[in-house]
This record gives sequence, structure tokens and C-alpha cells, in this order.
Amino acid sequence: MRGVTGPARIAAPLGSAEADQLLSPLSDAAGIVVAVSGGPDSTALMALLARWRSGPGRPPVTAATIDHGLRPSSADEARAVARAAADLGLPHRTLAWTGEKPATGIQEAARSARYEALTGLAREIGATHLVTAHTLDDQAETALIRLARGTGLNGLGAMRAVTDRHGIVHVRPFLAIPKARLVATCDALGAFYLHDPSNEDPRFARARWRRLMPALAAEGLTAERLARLASRAARIEEALQVQAAALLHGSRCDSGIVVSGWHDVPFEIAVRALGLALAEAGAAMGGPAAPRLARIEALASGLTQAAAARRPLRRTIAGLVADLGGDGVLRLTPEGERRRGMRKPFREVEGRDALAPLATLRANHKLDAARDAGTASAFAGQDP
Repeated sequence: MRGVTGPARIAAPLGSAEADQLLSPLSDAAGIVVAVSGGPDSTALMALLARWRSGPGRPPVTAATIDHGLRPSSADEARAVARAAADLGLPHRTLAWTGEKPATGIQEAARSARYEALTGLAREIGATHLVTAHTLDDQAETALIRLARGTGLNGLGAMRAVTDRHGIVHVRPFLAIPKARLVATCDALGAFYLHDPSNEDPRFARARWRRLMPALAAEGLTAERLARLASRAARIEEALQVQAAALLHGSRCDSGIVVSGWHDVPFEIAVRALGLALAEAGAAMGGPAAPRLARIEALASGLTQAAAARRPLRRTIAGLVADLGGDGVLRLTPEGERRRGMRKPFREVEGRDALAPLATLRANHKLDAARDAGTASAFAGQDP
């Protein structure tokens, strides 16, 4: 499909100077993989990146399209993107999602497969950065979806402009740019783009929320205001995460994690410190990601109340034992092999299990690394 009618027609396209500023976080990349579905957002991104990379000292750019194999036209669409990339002088790779597809949760599974393929390609060709064209509209929809699912503050922060994906830097340069401006950019550049019917398929939550956006905007809940809320929530969450990481800094020993002064820890910091510790401990032991936020909150609540009363408490979660002494010292150690793997709610532990040494955890709690290790599963939903 080429162009649209209505409000998108009057939106201003991105100019060269504005595009260069938006793409400036990519300047230190060794190589870039840009994900291109063929829609207007990613087509505009590809075209602007092709122009941007012609500047002196700019890294090489490779376009990549995921053929999910979910529609009969997907292979033809991937070939159309390959032709468009070639016209721009960019190398292109089509990555197919093969194998059996799940009967439910297809979009979540497709998302996981998509990022796995894209980061895999980046490693294969020596690229350090992955770029996607998520827009302000996508950010607003993500915030709404997560809010409806009962997310925490981190989830309300929606997508981050820069994220670490297991060593590949994922950049979203257009999170503050409305989709209409990218459509206008395609029109201004004479770039052909495709229409994905799944974007309007009511079977998918994002499409249903997208249909509600005009009515919400009429009541004042515009995409811009939702995106601004997400940005503010992300800033607050980052501050809380920094405090939580500071609480854990230097708390490691051969047998686990020891945190002093737990009775002085504010509840929200306690929740995040537990999330970080559980995520990293699980990663170090090769176990599951951190549990859901509600479970971490329940544990933090019990520990905080016990600490305030100066009484000991011992509980287990996600293969770890949380052992709070009456002196306010919290110890997190691996659960004994006899209990590992049991999926039950929090329970009091009678007696002491044989505790195996916990592998030394990373001393530097980088926020993105912690999310990679699983903290995101506790505090947020899934990005598109």
C-alpha cells in the first residue's frame, strides 16, 4: 500500500537534521542490523539509515526481514523489502521462522523468535546494534496493554529507547515520533511500503487497543500523553532500580547474598532488590527467570513486616531460600536439591536444607543486564 488519507497526510516528514539527531546513538556501533517488515515505520527507518550511513565514519547497515510464515504473502513481502533495500544500496537478509507454530500466544512466540533471529544475525555479521522502528503510537499502546494486565511501574514505563539484548544493543530511535510522521516521511521520499493485515486483526490485543485509541484521545488520553506517562514511569523506575542495586552492591559471599539493615529498606526498594537478586541468582544457577511481580511483592511484604517486628522469617521462592534474622540481616541462598524444582506458593521452611554454594554473581548491577537476566519478567510485560 502506498500512502494514506486523513490526518497522516498533514504530518511533517522527518528532515535530514532531525533524523541525524535521532540516529546519533548509533554512531559508535561497529555494525547495525535494522529490522524491516515493509510497513511504513520500518521502511522510513531503513531509508533514513541508508542516507545516514553515507556520512563519514558511519558503521555498515544490514537490513533484515523476518518471514514468520503466518500468511501466504509473507515470502513475497520479504522479497519486496529485499528489492527496496537493494535500491538503497543496503545488503538484506530474510530470516525465516520455521518449525511448528503454537496454537495460542502466537504473537508472543513470534516476537521471541523474531528477536532471537535478529540478534543471532547481528552476532553472525559482527554487528553490535539492532534498530527497530517502534513509534510513539506503539509506546502508547504498550503502556495501555500493560496497564490492563496489572503491570508494575517498570511495565508502565513500556519500551526503553536503548536496551541490552544479551550483548546486542537494541535502539528504538522513533519512540517519541508519531507514526503519521513516518508515513509522511515515506511519502516525501517516494518510498513504497506494505500493509500488514494483522495490525487490524481483532484476534490480537494490540489491534483491539489500537481501535480504541481515537475514543481515548477524544477524552484526552492521547498517544502523546500516554507516552509521556511511560517516560516518567521509566525515569522513576530507573531511580528505584539504582537504589536497589546499591543495596545489593558488595552483598555477595561464597554462600549467597547477605543484605544488612533490611528493616530500614523502603518497600519499593525491597521489591526491586529481591527481583534483581532472584533474577541474577537464577541466571547464575541456570534456573528460571525471576517470578512474577505479585510473588516478589508478597515475599517483600512478609520480610518487611518481620523486619519491623525484629523477628526472623524464612521462606523460599524460585529455588532460593530467603532467611531473615531478627537482627535485620537477610540471606539469600540456593534451596537444597531435595526441594529444587517444586512449583509451590511461598511456604515456611521447617529445618535447614543443605545449601550448595552460590556462584559469584556479577558485582555491577547494570539495569539492562538485570532485565536480560529475567527481572523484566517480574516487573514488565512484553515489548512488541
